Amino acid sequence: MEVFQMLPEGTLAELIDDVIYMSPSPTEKHQVVIADVMYGLYGFLKQHQLGNIYTAPLDIYLDETSNAVQPDIIVVLKSNENISRKKGYLHGSPDILIEVLSPGNKDYDLVKKKELYETFGVKEYFTIDPESEQATCFLLQDGKYVVTGTFFKKIHSAMLNSSFNFLQDW
Repeated sequence: MEVFQMLPEGTLAELIDDVIYMSPSPTEKHQVVIADVMYGLYGFLKQHQLGNIYTAPLDIYLDETSNAVQPDIIVVLKSNENISRKKGYLHGSPDILIEVLSPGNKDYDLVKKKELYETFGVKEYFTIDPESEQATCFLLQDGKYVVTGTFFKKIHSAMLNSSFNFLQDW
């Protein structure tokens, strides 16, 4: 954790089980997916006064010793807002996390980070594959993720009871 905290601001790095993982910068399509989902989610959350949304790079300290991540999109609902505004970062488990998969390391998000988020009780987790333009939605039930659906060019949040499109004009 000490080494992770000494990295320069904006470094695309995560600490999982006390191992630092570096990431290359995202592709253009990756960024378009993030922007599309962010736009829809941001408007929805603000309109209904449900909470806040953030994008990477923003450190989330799932614990204070060996796990800090930078998901692509982070949603913290008002009922959970106590995890924010501590030293400029998030400390604890957000309500919803979204990861846009990169071609070279899909297993990182589909396995390693999915298991991590499940362990730390992230209620809803989405992976979006820009290549297939599909999103997989996982909902935490009894401490385990259950796939709630696979969708084309959209995500559907069971927690928010709403869908958000991406890549509609791509």
